[in-house]
Amino acid sequence: MAKLSVRTWLGNAAAVLFGRRGAVTAQAQHAGCSRQAAYDHAQAVQQAVTDLHAGGPSRDQLLRENAQLREENRQLWAALEDTIAFPPAKQRQFTAVAAALGLSLQQTLALLLIVLPAACCPSRATLGRWVQQAAARASRLLAVLDRACHSLVWALCLDEIFCHRQPLLIGVEPHSLAWLLGQRAPDRTGETWCQALVPWSRLTDVIIDGGSGLRRGLALVQQHWQQAAPLLPPLPLHCNLDNFHIQQEGQRALRREWQAAERLWEAAEAADHEVAQADRRGQKKSGPTKRACLAWAKAEAAYWAAERREAAWKRAAAALEWFRPDGRLNDRAWATAEIAAAVAELAGGRWAKACRMLQDRRSMTFLDRLAEELAQAEPRAEVRQAVVELWRRQQRGRLRAGATGPRATAAVAAVVVQVQVCRLLAADWETAAARVARVLARAVRASSVVECMNSVVRMHQARHRRLTQPLLDWKRLYWNCRDFAAGKRRGHCPYEHLGLRLPTYDAWALLQLEPEEVAQQLSTASLVA
Repeated sequence: MAKLSVRTWLGNAAAVLFGRRGAVTAQAQHAGCSRQAAYDHAQAVQQAVTDLHAGGPSRDQLLRENAQLREENRQLWAALEDTIAFPPAKQRQFTAVAAALGLSLQQTLALLLIVLPAACCPSRATLGRWVQQAAARASRLLAVLDRACHSLVWALCLDEIFCHRQPLLIGVEPHSLAWLLGQRAPDRTGETWCQALVPWSRLTDVIIDGGSGLRRGLALVQQHWQQAAPLLPPLPLHCNLDNFHIQQEGQRALRREWQAAERLWEAAEAADHEVAQADRRGQKKSGPTKRACLAWAKAEAAYWAAERREAAWKRAAAALEWFRPDGRLNDRAWATAEIAAAVAELAGGRWAKACRMLQDRRSMTFLDRLAEELAQAEPRAEVRQAVVELWRRQQRGRLRAGATGPRATAAVAAVVVQVQVCRLLAADWETAAARVARVLARAVRASSVVECMNSVVRMHQARHRRLTQPLLDWKRLYWNCRDFAAGKRRGHCPYEHLGLRLPTYDAWALLQLEPEEVAQQLSTASLVA
């Protein structure tokens, strides 16, 4: 607020502009201000009068505009509280992660347009360059991470996936679900598989399908390892024929069996309709009746044959389980006898492939490996059998967790009784049970985890015209760093479950590190479990 009144300002201005000699001094003394203040007041009054006659907005107009601008400023600050900071660095991360999840560039662009103005949104070509750069960095980084994983992996599930008629060699560690092999290949011959598997020198167990190229590749790998270290005893490489593909082939044959029986049944019903039609027309029924009888005979024979073969297939499938129907641990001798009896009923071309797979010795390698590892974990046969039974009953109790009724009560009582049996057999039964439980929890008989990767790759293939090797590498890196949302692995990513300790498990943050830096950190003993 001004210390001098408006009248004083005007008096000062009049003394300066129109007063005689000494008028400014007298006015300053009268007003109680300095001479310079009087001159300043005169200049300000002169400028105000000039501005008034020059035109322009009035003071009221300026006040109204000022009020409007203040309101706009308030609204902008309020809107800023709800806005998302989306700088170019975040846009690059969003685009790369969307590509890893399988979204196409056009889909990513459509999502970006929701949160960004069209003028600020990057072009589709820019998105493509960002994805290519992330994929190239992922390829260089995976070369380092895969070398670190070579010493941690002893079991792999292997299979081929075809992408636009070109095979992709896929390898997954079954316990961590770490995707460790994802390679575009010109073919699926043994030599190609050998080249992909040679670096995995600690491998002792593989779960494969019946492909000849993969079988030859494993044989070549063993030869290569033996030639590389001729003085060392060769490490055994146990091949288990994938139980998933055996089950799939058997279900396919059984489905065709029932489809054939249903067709004959429909033909028999059609023959009955022909007899009824001849009866309504008053025509001779001997011919249609004879054909109907023959049709029903065939349909009934096919129906009973399908039932027998379904029962035989269920018997064969039960022989490939970890436990027999009576609850005892399965073994090769019992499973072989059951499969032989089942195969005798599974005649015909529909069942030829399933029977070959069932009778393949590798289909029961998982039983041999389980018996070996359990014998090493607990040499005492009686104690081993007792703690295995305890583990089986505990697993059944977990499946029925939360249930009520007589069965749930009986399951709890069975566990309590079995604990007492184990306690009577050995004082150290708890440590023996822990060792046996670790073996049983890590037992593998199927490569169905590869089919998980199949679904992931198929989703990407459906949305992208090309699936290049760098893009496949980025997808693999993202999968291995992505936390599981449910199941027994939830809360941790495949690399964590595998035992690979990294400076960060965030895929994008890991991608910003130089491969040399990651290699240096992995070379220290504190980072590799």
